[in-house]
Amino acid sequence: MNTTLKITKIGNSAGIILPREMLSHLGAEIGETLSVVTTPGGIELRAEEPGFEAQMAAARDVMARRKRALRELAK
Repeated sequence: MNTTLKITKIGNSAGIILPREMLSHLGAEIGETLSVVTTPGGIELRAEEPGFEAQMAAARDVMARRKRALRELAK
């Protein structure tokens, strides 16, 4: 789906308005959070995956507790 979107001033920031078809394609609804991922070709919008933040928090906890072991494994 290729769509041209206009950047609009919102206070001191900028924003875009996503058409309903694009929200449907993303599997998102008004009020939900989208993830923005930087790629070599630009940016990618994704619907936020349920439980992703909990998984990342668990991973950060393990990485903090096992820092030395992970450093050794990375060699």
